[in-house]
Amino acid sequence: MMNAPSDGLPTPQRYWAVLVVSIGIGMSVLDGAIANIALPTIASDLRTSAATSIWVVNAYQLAVIASLLAFAVLGDMYGYKRVYRGGLVVFTLASAGCALSDTLPLLISARIIQGLGAGAVMSVNTALARCIYPKKQLGRGIGLNALVVALSAAAGPTMASAILAVTTWQWLFAINLPFGLVAALLAKRMLPTNPLHKTAVFDLPSTALNAAFFILLIISIDNLGHASAVSMAISFLLAAVIGYVFVRRQLTLPLPLLPVDLLKIRLFSLSVCTSICSFSAQMLAMVSLPFYLQQVLGRTEVMTGLLMTPWPIAIMIIAPWSGRLVDRHAPGKLCALGMLIFSAGLLSLALLTPQASNGDIIWRMLLTGTGFGFFQAPNNFAIVASVPHKRSGGASGMQGMARLLGQTFGTTLVGLLFSWYGQLGTQRSLQLAALFALVAALISAMRMKQTD
Repeated sequence: MMNAPSDGLPTPQRYWAVLVVSIGIGMSVLDGAIANIALPTIASDLRTSAATSIWVVNAYQLAVIASLLAFAVLGDMYGYKRVYRGGLVVFTLASAGCALSDTLPLLISARIIQGLGAGAVMSVNTALARCIYPKKQLGRGIGLNALVVALSAAAGPTMASAILAVTTWQWLFAINLPFGLVAALLAKRMLPTNPLHKTAVFDLPSTALNAAFFILLIISIDNLGHASAVSMAISFLLAAVIGYVFVRRQLTLPLPLLPVDLLKIRLFSLSVCTSICSFSAQMLAMVSLPFYLQQVLGRTEVMTGLLMTPWPIAIMIIAPWSGRLVDRHAPGKLCALGMLIFSAGLLSLALLTPQASNGDIIWRMLLTGTGFGFFQAPNNFAIVASVPHKRSGGASGMQGMARLLGQTFGTTLVGLLFSWYGQLGTQRSLQLAALFALVAALISAMRMKQTD
């Protein structure tokens, strides 16, 4: 068993540990998006409706959201390595279950288990970075994590299309098996251990309240504009009541599931709020852009994919660089600058006319990706580095939760704007995304002078 020294792992062990973490993050994020493309094929093959098949995606997302904070606490109590490796094993075995499923209920059940494994992986990946990298290189390590997340999310549709072009949908899940098994074996030897929170007791009622609150909240948000006013009011009221009981219980625990004690740290709480706003803006844009490019600007499906590629390319270039900068500059300054660039890029996309050339679109996509790439690593660094080392798991869980809540909120808002404005909803989505990014920049400005 390899203990993390006070200033990270030595090389070459550090490189192996980084590889293990990158594989786990990549698979868990990729599987959150890769199934979307295959839903029509899955629905046809399993003889079910399109509306019902959506639960192949929803089951995974809800399992991740419901379990993320619980696994983060378990990481603080029993070790990030144990939680991460256990998550990898569960995720890989559940991937085999998905590939072997021949009915929709079996597939959805396997996706729930797969989501639990992904929740464990996502809950502690940033906390592990704090154990793997020397303190002076933590920023670039978190920058690499941000890069893997961004590329996995962006590559999901492309990879799914490539796999479906040559084989069946089952291989979307079976492809995880060799990577997951190799990563789990390497994790046993290469991942470090961490200081444990030995006095804490895992609180099962909090786990149940946490799952109920976040599932109800996501369902309530998803029902906006679709369900009746009475149904929406009831679901939001239930979520509010359970949320109130949940938070009150957390205030009495030495190691709360929802780290309300950490939210008292100004840099931490502001960074979490910024993350929710930024990912809301990202999903408002990413979901609406394909419709915008095809329906308003007249591009084909293939050209749409090509024109959106500069965004992740810019992130790939900028994220590692911004991770290095955060080792020397206050994260608030870098985040504010990144979100201002991001907002400007989104607004410039919203102002495009049908006469716009491909070059006009490309430079705007590059600007937008540059802004987000400049922001993400410094903000993740601020979330994790602002808390005590033994609470890194809780901070890592909150980082993942903020990202998922922002993405869910952004996706839901796109649906609302489409239903309210019709074809104009694409431009309204980009305008609202620019506004969310501007709010994120203003929140970042509130932490300009804080470096720890």
